[in-house]
Amino acid sequence: MFARYAYPPNALGYCGPAGAEAMLRGDATADIARRARRFEGAWSYLEFLASSAGIADPLDERVVEAYWVGGDLLAGVSSPALVAFLSERFAGQSGGSWRSAADRALPHHTFQVFEVYPWSGLLAATGHPQALSVLDQCRIRTGVVTAVSGETATVESRPLLSAPGGGLARGAPRRETVRWSVEGWSLLRGLGAGDRVALHWNWVCDTLTPDQADRIEALESRYHAVPSDHP
Repeated sequence: MFARYAYPPNALGYCGPAGAEAMLRGDATADIARRARRFEGAWSYLEFLASSAGIADPLDERVVEAYWVGGDLLAGVSSPALVAFLSERFAGQSGGSWRSAADRALPHHTFQVFEVYPWSGLLAATGHPQALSVLDQCRIRTGVVTAVSGETATVESRPLLSAPGGGLARGAPRRETVRWSVEGWSLLRGLGAGDRVALHWNWVCDTLTPDQADRIEALESRYHAVPSDHP
C-alpha cells in the first residue's frame, strides 16, 4: 500500500531513493519496506502515527492507510505533539504554515502538501500557476475511470482552482490521461471504466471504496486553503 502511493513522486525524482521501478515489484516486499524508510517526509508521519497508536510497525496497513487516505488512527493524535515531533524531524525546513498549526495538525498527506510544503504560501503571495499545479498534482485526489487503453487510463477528476478572493476550490470535473502500469509492472490487479480511484501526480494509486474516497476529500477540505464543497 505504501508503494502504491509513494511510487509516482519517487519516479519523478521528488522524494525517496533512486530506482523507483523497484517500488512496483509487489513480490519484493522486504525491498519496498527498506526503501520506504528513505522517504524522509512520509516515513516521519508513519513513525509518529504508529507510536501514537501503539503499533510496532510503521508499515502496518492501518498506519499507511491513515497517512495516505485517512482512518480512525487520526482521531487519537495530538496536534501539538505532532508539531513538536516535526520541529525535530524537519528542523531547518523553510516555508509552510506547519509551525503554527498546533491546533489542527494531522499526520496525513494533505497536511504535508498544504501546510508543510511552501506552495500554498507561494500561491497566495504570487499567484504563480506552477504553485497551483504542484498543489493539484501532489495531493491525493479522487477520480473515476472512464476508459482504459493499455497502460494508461482516462480519468475524470476535479482540479484545484484559484478561488475568488484567494485560496483554493475544487473545479468542475475534467478528464486527464494517467498511467496505471509501467512496462507491465503495476500494483493493481486491473482497472476498468467506472472504478473510483486515488491519483497522485500522473499515476493511479489504488481503487477506492466510497468511504475511502469520502475520507480523502473530507481531509483535503479540512485544511486552511481548500473550502469544502463536497455534496
